[in-house]
Amino acid sequence: MFNFLYKAIIHGTSCTIRGRVPQNLYTLETHVALLVRCISISSTSNSFTLSYLIKSCGFSLEAAVSASKYVNFENPDKADLVVSFFKKHGFSQSQISKIITGHPPVLVSDPHKTLLPKLLFFQSKGFTSSDIATVLCGQPQILKRSLKNHIIPSFDFLTNWLGTVQNSSIAIKRCPAILITKLDTCVVHNVNLLRENGVPESNIWALLKQNPRVIVSYRLKEILEKVKEIGFNPLKFRFVHAVYAMVGVNKSKWERKIKAYKRWGLSEEEILLAFRTSPHCILASEDKITRIMDFLVNKMGLEASLIVKRPELVSNSLEKRLIPRASVIEVLLSKGLVVKKNIYFPTIFQSSEKSFLQKFVTPYREEVSDLLKLYREKLDLSKMTTKQNKYRSRSGMK
Repeated sequence: MFNFLYKAIIHGTSCTIRGRVPQNLYTLETHVALLVRCISISSTSNSFTLSYLIKSCGFSLEAAVSASKYVNFENPDKADLVVSFFKKHGFSQSQISKIITGHPPVLVSDPHKTLLPKLLFFQSKGFTSSDIATVLCGQPQILKRSLKNHIIPSFDFLTNWLGTVQNSSIAIKRCPAILITKLDTCVVHNVNLLRENGVPESNIWALLKQNPRVIVSYRLKEILEKVKEIGFNPLKFRFVHAVYAMVGVNKSKWERKIKAYKRWGLSEEEILLAFRTSPHCILASEDKITRIMDFLVNKMGLEASLIVKRPELVSNSLEKRLIPRASVIEVLLSKGLVVKKNIYFPTIFQSSEKSFLQKFVTPYREEVSDLLKLYREKLDLSKMTTKQNKYRSRSGMK
């Protein structure tokens, strides 16, 4: 066991406690600390299982140790069959790792007896291979549920509520957790809560179909009280939008996002006004809130209070929409082709792609022949930046 762990540290740089770190950044002290950690867990973990999870599934040491609490095996036969099964059905390596992380015992299951019937059931309901992978990655615990006693009854229950198989499929894709919930009690209870709070039936059914996460939330009563306290009218459709937003933001996240807006001089009342105007503004990450506000205030010279009137701006992509469009307008202004007093950036940012091109690009092709090229270059650059940000996020880089 000691030899395996020692080799894992020296030769397998993916074995890290807090994530992947380039080998050349390790110090001797780091090696020793990690080795001590490995020895301390060796008495409670199966060395072969750890080795398999790290080498074949791409787990970090910490993740492998965590998973080994729920599954142990002495040879790779069953696990190899499971991994091969997923690959054969179009799952990527990262998707397979995510499923195993969420439900480690899947590695010792019989893929043809327990996994294949579930995949075939989803396919029979119109799910593509990509849909199935997305659903199972979103909620690997589905594989733990009985097809006959849980998954099929849950799907039938949803279909009875939503009217069609297609509507049920859409709801499951949007919220895979539906299939591990006791729908007959949870959904009925939450639907009754919405009714008791005065939400119209049409809005309830729209919510169940479009944002099913709300209907399976165990915090719904608390959320309904909070949304009413903020000032939303249960009779309006914006009320269910606010409920949906609050389901995705717990108390600590809510407070952090409020602070992110406050850093730009906004009062809590202004922030709540923005939330009442567009509830989705609270769903943006703290990082995105900061970057959008920095762009609007420091780069564009706009007032921070603009976000109170146009909170939907926070939902836009900085790289794919705001920066490319602002760049085009800056060129037109510099050449005197548009007048600054006639430019209102919030409207420009919110207009459709077709409308923006027709109003600010196509009419000026003769005066600025490379305007469209500039716009497309900014969009291409944004795609590259987005990919780099995703890579940094996955690798833990700053």
